[in-house]
Amino acid sequence: MSKYDINEGDVIDGFVIGEQLHTGGMAVLWHATHPDYEGELVFKVPKILEGDDPTVIVGFEMEMMILPRLTGPHVPKVFRIGDFAAIPYIAMEFIRGETLFPALERAPLPIEEVIAVARKVTTALIDIHRQRVIHHDIKPSNIIMRPSGEAVFIDFGLSRHQELPDLLEAEFNLPMGTAPYISPEQVRHFRAEPRSDLFSLGVLLYHLCTGERPFGLPRSRQGLKSRLWRDPVPPRKIRSEIPTWLQEVILRCLEVKAANRYPTASRLAFALQNPDSVRLTTRAEKTQRDGLITVFRRWLKVRALPPLESHSIGAPSASIVMVAVDLDEKYHYLAEALLDHTSRLLSTMSDVRLACVNVNRISPVFMTDPFDDQGRNVHIQRLVELRDWARPIALASDKISFHVLEQMDPAEALIEFAMSNHADQILLCARGAGNFRRFLGSVSSQVVARAPCTVTVVRAPSPVGEKPPAANEMAT
Repeated sequence: MSKYDINEGDVIDGFVIGEQLHTGGMAVLWHATHPDYEGELVFKVPKILEGDDPTVIVGFEMEMMILPRLTGPHVPKVFRIGDFAAIPYIAMEFIRGETLFPALERAPLPIEEVIAVARKVTTALIDIHRQRVIHHDIKPSNIIMRPSGEAVFIDFGLSRHQELPDLLEAEFNLPMGTAPYISPEQVRHFRAEPRSDLFSLGVLLYHLCTGERPFGLPRSRQGLKSRLWRDPVPPRKIRSEIPTWLQEVILRCLEVKAANRYPTASRLAFALQNPDSVRLTTRAEKTQRDGLITVFRRWLKVRALPPLESHSIGAPSASIVMVAVDLDEKYHYLAEALLDHTSRLLSTMSDVRLACVNVNRISPVFMTDPFDDQGRNVHIQRLVELRDWARPIALASDKISFHVLEQMDPAEALIEFAMSNHADQILLCARGAGNFRRFLGSVSSQVVARAPCTVTVVRAPSPVGEKPPAANEMAT
């Protein structure tokens, strides 16, 4: 739970740390060996630095959940996962090979080479989609080509497993992805569409064919949104030797509406393997971008679009029970009472997903220190404590999720989370009353007044002989 200062020669859970391989925006990769595992390994730890966004922690947690569930030649084999209570890490296969990133420097590539790359990456997509995973960050640096020829996807920190809670969608209301490759639905914060990966692959193929990015390199949210109404320059206008069938394939992948793209990665693979079967439409013959009047009409339609909704915590049929857990040690008796009530409630329900939530209250004025006085990351410490609190409930990992929300107003954070995740019921505790609370309104009273679902407030007396906390303390 510290800043994870790892050095060459350290031994962690039997893994001997070697040289540092790579430092990315969200993680650090090290060479490693272990007596129980053959060959070279990669030891991946999150990059937790002062001021880092909580998405780094949540993204690493998602990768720890998803990657061990995947098998096959198109993903790295995972050997062991670390624990946030000690040190989070992913120990996995070291893949000898090169990413596709250097290929961008050589772009535009020969057409046959682009087609060969497209076939291999699409085959890998078919494999992970069949395993119920949407990668959501398909880009050259996240694709390694094995010496044996298979494409391998790495970095599943932004991915979504369709049978697991999506912590990123549940906790953050902003686009997630790499700007040039992000799909229109990701821009609109919708992460349940597998065809988002086809859009990202379309961006990659466009760049390899033309040497240019179809949507540039946007640096703002407004720049990302422009792909909802502005079509790219047709590839054949930039490079005339691109076959019409390949332009058809690329532009179909880049359609704004997911329904207008290939329905599956398998259908895209068939088109790439059988160019003569590709039905040519007006996409194939385009030599100019759409006119300004057409673009303006699209822009107007986009402004009127309702928000896209998916179920980030559970399937539509599952009841979502949200439990707001007070982790302050002074109120341990409230947490125990809440645990008892939660256990009894779950025993009466069959299909249910439990979302355990805590709010890390941040200051509206001063920079909040992400580390406590023991050097532990506060966000991670809260996650560990939430897991410890819920351990007696003993739910399967696909039936429970843990969320630490960073916000100034605890009540507002809980209400927003309940609304965005379609909670059916909220359970929370109420601290002692007092004039200060009556004046400002307690967290529990605000949630009861404004929540979109049933709210149960659990109360418990202070233990005998224990002095009650001051009545003017605010919930965090």
